[in-house]
This record gives sequence, structure tokens and C-alpha cells, in this order.
Amino acid sequence: MLVGVVSDTHNNIKNIENIINIFNKEEVDLVIHTGDISKAKTLRLFSNLNCPMTGVFGNNDRIEEGLKQVCDECNFNFQEPPLSLSLKNKKVAVFHEPEQIDSYIKKNIDVKLIIHGHTHRYREETLNDIIFFNPGESAGYLEGKNAIGIINLNNLKIKRVFF
Repeated sequence: MLVGVVSDTHNNIKNIENIINIFNKEEVDLVIHTGDISKAKTLRLFSNLNCPMTGVFGNNDRIEEGLKQVCDECNFNFQEPPLSLSLKNKKVAVFHEPEQIDSYIKKNIDVKLIIHGHTHRYREETLNDIIFFNPGESAGYLEGKNAIGIINLNNLKIKRVFF
């Protein structure tokens, strides 16, 4: 199972169109968005994905009107963080801000993969048998410096795709 991971798209329509094309070309089975979409019309663009999308709202989404309505209309599963998922018999937790992660781990010791955004900085590390991943910047204006992630849940290998 291939899972696409994107973070902090911040209403950058050109980049979102590129992200959707990459995920569709890579034939991911699910896309996880770690928040900070920013506008309802921008979220709607993700309806062009060839797979389901789930995720969490970020700090810049909490005051935006219409995001929950678009989620309902497009069948996106979004909520306030954390979002706990069981994918391929692996417990996955999705956050926007990383500050909540430590307290979550204390209560959920069986989690295998933590995905977050907010910092706009790439992170891929394993601590205490838990993989932490943030794909990094995806809303920047420098071509070739933006990135998304694709996680193979069969072997937990992560690939970053730059655009």
C-alpha cells in the first residue's frame, strides 16, 4: 500500500495541481494531508485525486469557513489532530503541530508511524522503533525545492518527491 503525504499547501494552487498529478502518476492508495490547506476552494482541488484523502486541520485552517463542508461534499476524512489510523496492521498517527506527539506516544505505545507538518522542515527519523516523518515544504515558490512523501506501508520505506 502506497500512502502519499503532503503538508502545509497554504493555498498554493499551482503546487497543489503538481502534487495531485504526482500522486495520481505514482498511483498512491491514500493521501494524508497534515494540515494548513487554508481555503475551501483549494481543498476542493484535491477531489481530482484518484484515491481517498484523509488528514488533519492545521492552525491556519481553524478559522477558515467552508473546509468541513468541502470535506463532506468530497468525502474527505478530516478532523482536529491527532488522527489515529490503522493501515496495513500498522498504527499511524497524524498531527499538524509536533508539540502534541510526546503525550500521544505515552498513551499509544503501539504506534509505528508519526506524520506531521507545521514546521515546513523535512524530518525522517526513527526513535524507539517509531518512524517520524514530515515531508517538508510544499507551498514554496522555488521550483524543485518543494517536496511530498510516498510511504510504502509494506516495508515502511519513504520516498521524497521534489517538484
